[in-house]
Amino acid sequence: MGHRPAHLSVITFRPVFTRHTGVLLTSLLSLLAGCGKAAVNSPVVELSATGDTVLTSYGDITEAAWLGGSRWAVVSPGDDAVGLIDFTARRVNPLGPKQFRHPSTVFVVADTLYVGDWGLRLLTLWTLQGNRLRSIPAANIVRGTLPRARDTAGRFYLDEYPPAGPDGSGNRDSAAVVRLDAGFTRLDTIARLAPLDIAEVTGDAGRRFERRVFSGQDRWGILADGSLWLARVYSNRVDWRSPDGKWLKGQSLPDRILEVTRYDRELFLRKFPPELRATAQELPFAALKPPFESGLTQDPDRVWLEKSRAPADSARRYHVVGRQGKLLGEIRLRGQGRILAFGGDRALVAEPSPQGVRLIAVRLPAGAGP
Repeated sequence: MGHRPAHLSVITFRPVFTRHTGVLLTSLLSLLAGCGKAAVNSPVVELSATGDTVLTSYGDITEAAWLGGSRWAVVSPGDDAVGLIDFTARRVNPLGPKQFRHPSTVFVVADTLYVGDWGLRLLTLWTLQGNRLRSIPAANIVRGTLPRARDTAGRFYLDEYPPAGPDGSGNRDSAAVVRLDAGFTRLDTIARLAPLDIAEVTGDAGRRFERRVFSGQDRWGILADGSLWLARVYSNRVDWRSPDGKWLKGQSLPDRILEVTRYDRELFLRKFPPELRATAQELPFAALKPPFESGLTQDPDRVWLEKSRAPADSARRYHVVGRQGKLLGEIRLRGQGRILAFGGDRALVAEPSPQGVRLIAVRLPAGAGP
């Protein structure tokens, strides 16, 4: 979506006004007007990052899926690796050593593990023990986008973004959640997503449209029966779509209004090699952080929204939302870890360390399990 930061040589920014701008501005004004008035009336539970631990050598872990018992699959894009984690044996086994180029997604349906690799343009299928079954090439009907989920009826789901175009202007349009049949031959659009927050950038290479750093986006997930939950970033709520296509509008969630501070920008720039920081600091930044950063499905019918945090926060906050779109409670995870996935009565937490990513199987509090 747009060009990579290394290619930027920025001089000026201009706001981008589209048919969605009024919706965005109205949402932000509503949030600001309610700042300080909303309160979490549901229970607040503290969760400590303690439990069975496995230290990995991975530099990053972005996705995970439960394999049953004490076993998990994790994706490390920076290491081009997928690992099988066994907390009982306290070890990490590579899945298909050197068979991945840029793995990005992982999910489990029944007794099959699915791994999406955008570098190879393949969705590979594995047994839960780590034996490769077969692969499915990326489909041209969705311009090579790989599925992120599958329901028990065999239908795949993915998010399809509009073609960005040479200058990134296509990113101003809405994306969609798409459902594909098992043969990758027929697709249905089942939900529209909010457009990305885009800024017009003018530099040595001419005019270009770039996404603002720290801006939010809609998140979604699929349940086994084909139900869809959709967390809407501008209205800060979770809507549900039943398998028969009926929508249930969720309640607005209470949240703090967090500005993007100078320190936030500094932390962002530290992620870049020194030779690229001068270029990265010219990227457009959002003025406010979104109400949530990501969302996770907890079977059978709960959603955990990972809330935006300030740099000084000592805990990561999650709003747990039920099938009726209502807030069930708030979970606060102490430390710098974040939840990657759920399995049984455990949450898999990834915590950075100097040696690599530390994985912790954290027991969920009573009432938070399936």
